[in-house]
This record gives sequence, C-alpha cells and structure tokens, in this order.
Amino acid sequence: MENQNKEMKLKYDKNIWKEMFTYFKPFKKDFMVLCAFMISLALIDISFPLLTQHAIDTYVIPMDIEGLSKVGMIYLALAIALSLIVFLFIRIAGKIEMNLLYKMRQDSFEKLQKLSFSYYDKNAIGWMIARTTSDAQKISETLAWGLVDLVWGVSMMFGISVVMLIVNWRLALVTLVTVPLLAVISVMFEKKMLVAYRNVRKINSKITGLFNDGIVGAKTTKTLVREELNQEEFGEVTKDMKRTSVRAASFSAGYLPVALFISAIGTVLTLYFGSIFIVRDVITYGTLVLFITYARQFFDPVLELARIYTEMISAQAAAERVMSLINEKEEIVESDQVLNKYGNHYEQKTENWEPVEGNVEFKNVDFYYKEGEYILKDFNLNVKKGQTIALVGETGSGKSTIVNLACRFYEPTEGQILVDGIDYRERSQNWLHANIGYVLQSPHLFSGTIVDNIRYGKLDATDEEIIEAAKTVNAHDFISKLEKGYDTEVGEGGGLLSTGEKQLISFARAIIAKPRLFFLDEATSSIDTETEAKIQYAIDRVLENRTSFIIAHRLSTIRNADRILVIKKGIVIENGDHHELMALKGHYYELYTNQFVEEGEREILNHQEKSVLKSA
Repeated sequence: MENQNKEMKLKYDKNIWKEMFTYFKPFKKDFMVLCAFMISLALIDISFPLLTQHAIDTYVIPMDIEGLSKVGMIYLALAIALSLIVFLFIRIAGKIEMNLLYKMRQDSFEKLQKLSFSYYDKNAIGWMIARTTSDAQKISETLAWGLVDLVWGVSMMFGISVVMLIVNWRLALVTLVTVPLLAVISVMFEKKMLVAYRNVRKINSKITGLFNDGIVGAKTTKTLVREELNQEEFGEVTKDMKRTSVRAASFSAGYLPVALFISAIGTVLTLYFGSIFIVRDVITYGTLVLFITYARQFFDPVLELARIYTEMISAQAAAERVMSLINEKEEIVESDQVLNKYGNHYEQKTENWEPVEGNVEFKNVDFYYKEGEYILKDFNLNVKKGQTIALVGETGSGKSTIVNLACRFYEPTEGQILVDGIDYRERSQNWLHANIGYVLQSPHLFSGTIVDNIRYGKLDATDEEIIEAAKTVNAHDFISKLEKGYDTEVGEGGGLLSTGEKQLISFARAIIAKPRLFFLDEATSSIDTETEAKIQYAIDRVLENRTSFIIAHRLSTIRNADRILVIKKGIVIENGDHHELMALKGHYYELYTNQFVEEGEREILNHQEKSVLKSA
C-alpha cells in the first residue's frame, strides 16, 4: 500500500522518538519518581563493591570478625532497600506501560473515526489492525521498560566511572578503554537492524490482513473451494515472516555476543594491570576486587544498553507506523469558523445546527480519485426537497460517486455542492450526516441484539420508537416470531440472519432518526422477491416528503421515482421519469425491457420448479 511503501523509504530518524516522548507528558510525575528509584537502585548496586573493598582491606586481611558482622548488617539493610525499590519501580513502570498503550490506541482509533473514505480505500484492514495492536504494544513496552533500564544503566556507568577515577584513575582508564570500540560496533549494526525490523513489522501486517480476510471471507473461501490456495498463500507469507525474523534476530544475536566479548576484554585488562599494580604496591587487594567487580558491573549496563538499543531499533519501525496513522492528514477538514459554530466530532454544538429542508444542488462539480482520471466533469444536478432521484448506469459510471459526494464522504475537487442553497463545506460534516439515512447493498450489522442494532441509528431511541421503525419497514412480524424477539442475537456481522432480514433491520436503523436526506445504494439487489416487495412498500412510505437518491439495480423498484438519471462515464445521457424514458426508447428503455424479460423468465423457471417439487 502507498503508506507502507513510503514507510519503507524512511531513513533512520531519531526525531520520531521526540514525538513519541510527548506521550510521556501526562505521566511526567510518575516517570520522575521512577527515575529517582532507578538512580537509587544504581547507587545501591555501586555501594556493594565499595563495602566489599572496605571489608577486605579493613576486616578480612586483619582477621577482624566483629567488624565483618557490622558490614553484614549494612549489606542486609541495603538488600531490603533494594527489594523495596524493585517492587515499586516494577509497579510504576507497569502503570506507565498500560497508560501509554491506552493513549496510543485511543488516539489511533480516534484518528480512524475522523479519516475519510479515501483512507480506507487505500489501506488494508490488516495494516490498520496491526497499528493499533502489536505495534502499539511494542512501543509501550519499549518506552516504559526500556527507559527504566536506560536510566539505571546510565546511572550505573556514570557512578562506577566516577568511583573508579577517584580510587585509581590509571586503572580506571584501563577498564574503560574498550568503551569507544563498543560505540563503533553499535553504529555498524544500527542500520542493518533497523531495516530488518522494519521488514518484520511490514510482513506482520500482511499476516494480520490474511487472518482478517480468512475469517471475514470464510463462506466465500468454502464456496469457491479455495482452502488449499489460501493455505499456500498464507504459508508463503509466514515463511517470509520466519525468514525475515530470523535475519533480524541474527543481527541482534550477532551484536550482543560482540558486546559481551568486548566487556570480557575489559575485565581481563583490569585483572592483568590490577595484578601488576598490586605487585608494585600501588593498590590493595580490596581495590583489585573492587575494580574487577566494577569491570563486570560496568559492562552489565553496557550490555543492557545494547539490548535496549536493539529493542529501540525494533520499536522505531513500529513507532513510524503508528505515528504515520496518528499523523495522517484528514482529506475533509472543517474550517475554524465551522468548528467554532458547529463543534467537532466529539464536541458537537447541536444547538447551532440548522434544520435541513432537503434541497441539494451540484454546481459544475469535478471529481477524481486519481489526478487526471475524472469520474465527474462539470457535473450539474438540481434536486428539490422531497424529490426522489434514481441513478442508473453501468458499473463505474459514477453513480456511487454522486451519492458519496452528496453525503460528503468525499468532497468535489472542483465546483460546489449546495444543501438548502449553502455550500455544505460551510457547515459541519456531523450536521449533514445526522440528517442522512443510508442503506447499503450489503447490509452490515454489529454484534449484539436486534434492538441494539436498530438503536445504533439513534442511541436515545425508546423501545416504542424501535418497534415503530421496525413496523414501518415490515420487519416487526419476522422479529416477533423469533424466540427472543428484539433481544435475539444477530451474530458476527449479522451472520445468524438471512440477507433479507439483515436488510430490513438496517433499513429500520436508517429511518429511526427520521433523516431528511435518504440514500439507497442498490438496497434491494441482494434479496428475494418477497422481501423486496416488503422493502419496496417501506421505501414508498419512508421516502415520502424526503429528498432521496436511489442507486438502482432492479429497475422495477424505481418506477415511482420523480426523476431517473441514466449515467454513463459521469455524464447524464438521459433524464426524466419512468414513463418519459420509456417513451424515449433509448438506453433506459433497453435496460428496462431486457431486465423485465430476464425476471419474467426467472419467475417462470421458479414456478416450474415449485410445480415439479409438489408433484414429487
């Protein structure tokens, strides 16, 4: 996808973390407390070798047992403090992790609610799901726990360096001589790890998408007998995931042993030169033990920082993807004047919303999805309130585009669309959408009960209003016959109901808010003739005195439309009511008569089949 391709071209950008760290602002106090705990933890860790040095030089060599018991008590006190600090920092870091994850997912979901249809046209579902799940999880873990370890590691390294330089600066330089080498190695591995982990995150999105397609399209897969082909396709992607993950892990696996080897060199150098210093009576035995211990302790945080570094590289790939979603620019943006008067998506100033009369006008409208490839060019249409406009034409002629523009799911690239004489961009999307009823060709129901799905169209609807809406669309009878009536579960996507039943419920959901503008996108093309008759009766009742647009598949359903527009390549080639267009004997006449013959033949065949079954 376009966003994904752009993402792979990005160079390593440390500024992405500056943006991610803005998420820490609400948790600044918690993080400061956490930093204090980690610095305290580092100081306690640094204190243990100092106590050991003191014990060896002051009590072990002189054989002072009583003095050792005092050191033991100090050790015990420090151990208790250490345990308490570990308990507290794990608790606080866990809290920060969950809050970060919550905030990122909230922001991602909020952005998805605001983005226009074009974003969903360009990006796969799996890509979007991965942003809000695995990628967000990876970032929150790295930010919370990685920064904890970072503060501890830096504090340890700084503290140890200061103590060693104070005790014996020559031996300290010997111990620290390998640090620059480790820095060079880190830079060498940096770019390779970043590219590898970016590839891992990209393929993970593909796997998520395949899982989504496999679940949503399970029925289609079985009817087309595509199980084996789907398995092969999924197998190829998972093999690619395994190969890419192994490659990424190999870079990490190669980096850590190199860092470990370098730390071992530092320890060996400390032991060698420290022994020479003892022979020359420059340092004590306790000091040698101190430096050897510090040499090991110093490189523990170095190795920890190396681990954090690899995790940050991996997390940056996830951060780029999450922030690309959160920072995605909305194609339909309200002006400041509109926001001030009408409010935004989440703070709506409904008291300022004007009533909708229902006049809709397209004035010299151009529209394209891809620049230069016009779907509509200089399109004009004037619809008076209460009129029913039917749109007829071949697939790709521009019917759905006209409806999507009228609903402001997209905006014209040129020209204006007026609602009640005012450019709809001078009013809010919410104002318009609150006055729209929309029924799709393929109805979508949400998991839950029938009453929940109808109430989705008006959240404060009473049970009486829900029943009234169901009766209006002739859905009440079939609902009442169900065992649990309106409390019947519809299943995932309405899978427990027939297509016709789902369509009736979606119709009730669309009309319950009593919208002034109504849009039907081939709403009767997927249902049987009996259910179509019910819906047609409901349509005639619902559309009365409402401005409506109907994308028609079955032309028999639009005979009562005030105007029928025959669209071809974004141009109206015929315009009139049913009788006028039939008399014209043009394109509409040809479509209607052909479809009438086909439906007549189908009815004869169905009648013959029923007769045969009765005879049997």
